[in-house]
Amino acid sequence: MSGDSKLTEAEYLELLKPMAKELSAMARWIQETHQRIVVIFEGRDTAGKGGSIDMIARQLNPRQCRVVALPSPSQREQSQWYFQRYIEHLPAEGEIVLFDRSWYNRAGVERVMDFCTPEQTQDFLNATPQFERHLIDDGMLLFKYWLCCDQAVQEERFLNRLNNPMKRWKLSPIDTQARGLYDDYTEARELMLSATHTDYAPWTLVDFNDQPTGRLTLLRDLLDRVPDTNLPLAEMEWPPLENEPSVEHYGVLKPLRPYPVDKHKKQLEQAQGG
Repeated sequence: MSGDSKLTEAEYLELLKPMAKELSAMARWIQETHQRIVVIFEGRDTAGKGGSIDMIARQLNPRQCRVVALPSPSQREQSQWYFQRYIEHLPAEGEIVLFDRSWYNRAGVERVMDFCTPEQTQDFLNATPQFERHLIDDGMLLFKYWLCCDQAVQEERFLNRLNNPMKRWKLSPIDTQARGLYDDYTEARELMLSATHTDYAPWTLVDFNDQPTGRLTLLRDLLDRVPDTNLPLAEMEWPPLENEPSVEHYGVLKPLRPYPVDKHKKQLEQAQGG
């Protein structure tokens, strides 16, 4: 976990456990009842979209749950109907798709950074409720989350990425420009909400100033909004082995030597004790 939180990592994981079980049951319900679920994660840079998506995806079968994080559109894609490149990533029966940013790029970063014209933004805002109405009418379950954080918190997280070699890859030249456009993104979000927050495809805002708490809040909301998913486990025969359990044996190649865990544990203990 990164940043300040009311929760320790141990507390967070303990609170996540029961919801992870519910999430697994939800995934089984989706598969067995042939549902299709789309969850959209939008929000400010550093808000916590990636961590939230990872929290959900790591609990599920990757053959059932897909994460979609599209790059900038190619020249060919720029000539297509705007929604076209997103449609091919929508779920088939029994699947869950998590969008790390989505078609709402046009109402956010593209609008603020002048990657599209005001007319294109307005066309998008006019068309999106109809587009999503078609998805819902076709039986798809659509959940849209916007992750919120204050600018002071965002600045702390940007600095963490700047100074942490493990996170530097998350920074891009756009982030440098976006830092001074916090209020512009707020204005863009409010315009987007006023045009696309509908009774059949509502938006849900989640406070992510405390990321672990935000993740738990989001997951609890998602689980509460999906219909009853408590399906009984199917009976499965599991007869005992007919022989004594075998031990691995090797001929052509042998495994690597195990990592010297005991040695490094002692080093860690000495460093912490010293």
